[in-house]
Amino acid sequence: METYSYKALTAEGVEIKGVVQAPDEFTAARQIREKCPVITSITPVRGDFLSRLLKTEIGNTRIKTRSLALMCSQFAITLKSGMPIGRAMEMIANQTEDKKLKKILTDSAEVVLGGTTVANAFERYKTVFPVTFIETIRAGEMSGNLDQSFENLQHYFENNAKIQEKVKSALAYPIFVAIVAVIVLIVIMAKVVPALTQTFASLGGTLPLPTRMLISISGFFADWWILFLILILALFIVWKLLGQWEKGRIALARMQLEMPVIGKIAIANGSAQFANTMSVMLASGLNLDRATEVTSNVMDNYLLQLDVNGMIRKIEEGKSLGSCIQTCEYFPATLKEMSSVGEETGELDKTLSVIGDYFSNEAERRTKNAISMLEPTLLIFMALVAGFIVISIYLPMFTMYDLM
Repeated sequence: METYSYKALTAEGVEIKGVVQAPDEFTAARQIREKCPVITSITPVRGDFLSRLLKTEIGNTRIKTRSLALMCSQFAITLKSGMPIGRAMEMIANQTEDKKLKKILTDSAEVVLGGTTVANAFERYKTVFPVTFIETIRAGEMSGNLDQSFENLQHYFENNAKIQEKVKSALAYPIFVAIVAVIVLIVIMAKVVPALTQTFASLGGTLPLPTRMLISISGFFADWWILFLILILALFIVWKLLGQWEKGRIALARMQLEMPVIGKIAIANGSAQFANTMSVMLASGLNLDRATEVTSNVMDNYLLQLDVNGMIRKIEEGKSLGSCIQTCEYFPATLKEMSSVGEETGELDKTLSVIGDYFSNEAERRTKNAISMLEPTLLIFMALVAGFIVISIYLPMFTMYDLM
């Protein structure tokens, strides 16, 4: 949780100051607007370097996407059969293999059986569940279509899980090759090169230039490996802290969107994320401005998040989604035009679902193309490095015969 200081105007026009805690600035603004309709300023309260470093999370505390999809599928089936939600929670908790999810469902079942709504029960674990999950359930409860909301979520998380698994599968081979190459290089530098150097030095000969270069590189890494580890750790810390500052987050997000190959993948992913989330929210019964607010909170790229968040006020003023999305700099024209078409035909949720599938496939295609270019590039680089090492090792061996 972050702390934000703010200035705002009450409904009577009185300026007040205060502090609020929230996971992000958008949530903080929503909490403030519940008391004061006009926010004049909102600023994150930053601690010192050490406190920010200690608050930095290591690892992922969220439930796996595949586990969420399975759970939503179980809820949809049991609720359609007429089983009460509290009993369904207990049954699903007993069946799930995810220990964290089992505990959450068991605790939530007790709360729901005590009279609390399902959304409020799950909201106690909002650091574990995505905001899309909680808000869709809330909308399903309000509209009386909780089973349909769980079914929509099942398809949503299932698609996300498939995309994640395909990307991981495509990246597995290049990562494996790179790791093996680094391990082999370390072994050669640490064991083979020093032994060869000692043997050749005892014969009193002069090493060939490629071999001397290899020895120099080996010696450099042997003497300064601790510095390299410190440098990598420092870069990691700076990267994490940079993501906690407003300007840093904007810079990192813009760099991601404007990089030659990765940028197009990021835009396709962001477009799919926007369309799919909006589709699920609208199909679950949320109004357009609330659906947009939830979608802005789940966008991975911060610049796209700011663009979507900027649409909320305009939609509240009565403007259409199609006109608001035109001001978003990075969203592709296809998404903008299809959003307008969906509103004109009265089937915005279905249109966004279709265009979301299109951009999901586009992101997957671009990722595969990028990896297909990465693999031969990586192999060529490894071949050049291996060739240099082989030449550097074998040249002295031929020279040794003349010295013996």
